[in-house]
Amino acid sequence: MKKLGKILRNLVILFFASSIFAVLVFRFIPVFITPLMVIRSVESITDGDVPKIKKTWVPLEDISQNMVQAVVASEDNLFMEHNGFSVTDIKKAISHNKKGKRIRGGSTISQQTAKNVFLWPDRSWIRKGLEAYFTVLIEFLWSKERIMEVYLNVIETGDGIYGVQAASKVYFGKKASNLSRSQAALIAVCLPNPRKFNPADPSGYILRRKNHIVNLMGKIKRVNFE
Repeated sequence: MKKLGKILRNLVILFFASSIFAVLVFRFIPVFITPLMVIRSVESITDGDVPKIKKTWVPLEDISQNMVQAVVASEDNLFMEHNGFSVTDIKKAISHNKKGKRIRGGSTISQQTAKNVFLWPDRSWIRKGLEAYFTVLIEFLWSKERIMEVYLNVIETGDGIYGVQAASKVYFGKKASNLSRSQAALIAVCLPNPRKFNPADPSGYILRRKNHIVNLMGKIKRVNFE
């Protein structure tokens, strides 16, 4: 039992040390691959297809402010104010889901970034617990600007498409730095299900959501990292 306890202790120490080290490393270097990208590639191979990953890392200053405002308006209105978790959004999600409507999440941009970079897509309590742990780490060790930069570069934006730079080029034939308010909002509203919705060929539902987000972008406080 003592030997087993020592092994478990060493594993715990290794986990905490390696996770903190990984978060520190990604504070400074681009994230070129994520667990989701690997999972999607394996799924493609299993289905007999050739894996595809369209992704181009760009610094935040090369991404339109419209895109920043759009994801904040669509995904996390309190991004600049919370410390990783939004009690307000969690309560809204619980209330919404109790009504039996389409399941709505309460994850912040920080939580989504932690999940996308370090974890896998799953609804288990273990995954959610690890997500909370990594959210605390990136909020403590990264700036809000870095969290936003990583989020906009690794988020799934289509079938085999990751990051807003690749999405901007695929859907609108332009760089992310040149996205209009409407185009940025279209990308943002498709994020909950990017392999189903297409920003370049929006359904009536997506257009209505886009109009709502564009309107909200003009009302919320401008995100400023300076």
